[in-house]
Amino acid sequence: SNRVEQPSNWRTSTAMVRVSRAELAHAASQMRERGLIEASQFVSALATSLPRDKPRTRLVEAEEDDASFELARIYFEQRQYRQCASALKDASDSKSCFLRWHALALDAVGKPEELQALRSSLVLASDTDAFHAYLHATLLIECEAYEEAKIELGKSIRKFPLNWSAWMALAKVVTGPGELANLDLPKEHFMADFFSAFLAVEFQDCVKALEIYQHLAADFPNSDYVVAQAALVHYNLRNFDRAQALYEQLLVKDPERIQGMDVYSNILYVKESFAELSFLAHRAMETAKYTPEACCIAGNYFSLRQQHEKAVLYFRRALKLNPDYLSAWTLMGHEYLELKNPPAAIDAYRRAVGVSPRDYRAWYGLGQTYEFLQMPYYALYYYRRAAQLRPTDARMWCAMGQCYESEKLDMASAAIRCYRRAYINDDREGVALHKLANLHKQLGQDEYAAHYFRKNLIRINEEKATGSDAVEALLFLAAHCRNIGSLSEAEEYCTQLLDFGGPAKEKAKSLLMEIRNMQDLQDTPSPGGMDISYSP
Repeated sequence: SNRVEQPSNWRTSTAMVRVSRAELAHAASQMRERGLIEASQFVSALATSLPRDKPRTRLVEAEEDDASFELARIYFEQRQYRQCASALKDASDSKSCFLRWHALALDAVGKPEELQALRSSLVLASDTDAFHAYLHATLLIECEAYEEAKIELGKSIRKFPLNWSAWMALAKVVTGPGELANLDLPKEHFMADFFSAFLAVEFQDCVKALEIYQHLAADFPNSDYVVAQAALVHYNLRNFDRAQALYEQLLVKDPERIQGMDVYSNILYVKESFAELSFLAHRAMETAKYTPEACCIAGNYFSLRQQHEKAVLYFRRALKLNPDYLSAWTLMGHEYLELKNPPAAIDAYRRAVGVSPRDYRAWYGLGQTYEFLQMPYYALYYYRRAAQLRPTDARMWCAMGQCYESEKLDMASAAIRCYRRAYINDDREGVALHKLANLHKQLGQDEYAAHYFRKNLIRINEEKATGSDAVEALLFLAAHCRNIGSLSEAEEYCTQLLDFGGPAKEKAKSLLMEIRNMQDLQDTPSPGGMDISYSP
């Protein structure tokens, strides 16, 4: 089942009592007529996730479409915006006027004077019509009048809450989830829940997002959108197995699906699942070759095969199809870094930041690039930006710690603070513990060093990890315990070292002999049974 589990402590929404499949379908039709394709698709998908309505009288009688409106809609769908506007120049009804202004707005992108003139035409109309208010808001966003845009979007959403495009436009201009309390929105409407969950994902509040999507899954039990978003949240939480299972459920339901499969390919890449990624890439290129997602999947496939030039080629193709495709810019930056081309990597990451300043991956990539260039001050700035967006991600704090450790900064105390934050935030790679132990060792703080070496040793044993970290920890702990007189513990560490080969084994033998000599001295009584210890 592709149903997301519902938490027992979440109240059941009453919103679905007031909405039906037919009502959603009618709203989708209204938006499609006005050229709001994405919003129409979103609401249509929600409608199909609900049970079929019982036969009843239609809520709204079908309107006969005027021939000029039909012609204008065809022009609009063919992106012939000026012809669309011309076909509706004599129209006076709300629907036709919106389509005309929508076409003119799309044609005026990048033309400030035309945008300003169109804004003036829409001011009065936006007071009475939800769609006109939405269009006015998009023009305000284009002119960077964000506060005015929020007011117009709030007006539009209150009048027609099902316009998902209006909610998405609002998501672009809010500065954080806390700002929602100050906006006059229909918070009891189920679309507000979809929006709150979307914003939680945007601002990396994954736990809250998952709770809301679990709640929405109860109201929309067959919604692929809810499942796909839940999978994305698990991906952001690095719960790759759970995310993969949800994406695979979506593919079982719709083998031709392409939406969200670029994120699925990222999971397969991280898990180095060559066969699965190869199958996904071939299927994507067969069924949806000319989509950004398919190109991105192919790019991941070639990257995993270490064919980085080919990967860059496919990411570039994705960007030709959609210049604002965030994942492609970020992944292309990674590829340029692999190709040892820092200037191109920096350009790609900066383009990604331009598309979405909220995405931590591009900031982190910039930090890695400047660290590669041995410019720790710049790297630290970008790592800090990434950490502000992902304060609970241990990798951000480890990266900052490495910058502070560098020869140019040499700030061991600051590095220790960063690694402690990483350890507190569940450092899965175990980098933080090893670094903390070594930094305290370098500062001569042997008790602290021993504390972290012990913790790291426990982690290594639990994970059955291999490598030099265990040897380094055992050698230090054996020597430290010998120095403080804990000879039994030191002997235990030396015994463990004997299982390793090379110089570590020889060092362990030498330490073991030294420890046993010390034990023999402790066990040997003083001559004549006298106490010959010296007291000052």
